[in-house]
Formats: sequence, C-alpha cells, structure tokens
Amino acid sequence: MFIQTESTPNPATLKFLPGQTVLATGTADFPNADAATNSPLAQRIFAVEGVSGVFFGGDFVTVTKPEEVDWNHIKPAILGAIMEHFQSGQPAMQGEAANAGHADHDGPDGEIVNQIKDLLDTRVRPAVAQDGGDITFHGFDKGIVYLHMQGACAGCPSSTLTLKMGIENLLRHYIPEVVEVRPVAA
Repeated sequence: MFIQTESTPNPATLKFLPGQTVLATGTADFPNADAATNSPLAQRIFAVEGVSGVFFGGDFVTVTKPEEVDWNHIKPAILGAIMEHFQSGQPAMQGEAANAGHADHDGPDGEIVNQIKDLLDTRVRPAVAQDGGDITFHGFDKGIVYLHMQGACAGCPSSTLTLKMGIENLLRHYIPEVVEVRPVAA
C-alpha cells in the first residue's frame, strides 16, 4: 500500500491519500481525540503524539497538528497508523454514518437556503475537498450565511480570504439576498 501526501493551504494540516475509499458518503470531522470514539481509524491517528485534529473525506484523511510540532517528526507515524488501519480490514467509522453535510433549515427562506446549498455543493465543496477540507451550511439569517469550516479549512490562514473574497462573492453574485458570509465554530 502506498499512501500519498499533499500539502494544503493550511501549514498545520497535511492531506493523506491512501488510494482507496475512506468514507463512501459524507465527511467526518474529529476536532479532538474525544470525538473519535466511533472511528477506529481516527483513534489510531490520534494515538500519534502531536496530532490535534483528523478529518475524513471520500478518498482522503487530513491531519492537523499544533504549530510547535514538526511534520518530519510525526508524519512517518501517521503514515504507519493509516496503513495499519487499512490492512486491518476495520471500517473507518463504526455505527452511525458520517456527516452528510449541511444543517437543516426550516425557516421562511427555504428557497434561498436551497440555492445556497446547491452552490456550495456544486461550486465550493469540490474545490475545498481538493485542499483537504469541507465547508457546510450552518444557517441563514437576515442576509447572513453562516458556514462551518472543517478539516484543512478550520484554522487555515487563508480561510478568511477564501470565505470573504471567494464564497461570499460567489453567493452574492447568484443570490442577491445574501449580504455577508461568516464562519461558525464547531
């Protein structure tokens, strides 16, 4: 088994590509080891000292570390943990499936929210997944779109620029009711 690695726009996050499916559908975000109780793969990765976050996409795993930890010191152990997991035959997740994405919205702006989700799914999320992360709809209130950033996007130095200049401009162009985009914490 050969696992490729790719850098991401976030220097604290590295993308690992095991060459096979990690999650058949959705994504899974583990901002800390306590959140990994239903994931044997995430538990193995968190066992590596210096790992502070794990995120799964369809065919990738992104791992986040604190600034003071050097990738050269932990990358070999992370590669070993991922390889060991896939050779074990265990699933990446046990029990409940991964997060399918967007939050539900049952307010009066249902049509606008559906347009926002559609644009995110077709124009934003595929590009963000290339960088090892995900951005999902969290809410819409009085023209403000609230988005949840995960994986490499969470804490990325360029995420604010991406959110404001990229996503906000895209949504405002297609949906005049959108006036601003803001990130939300997990």
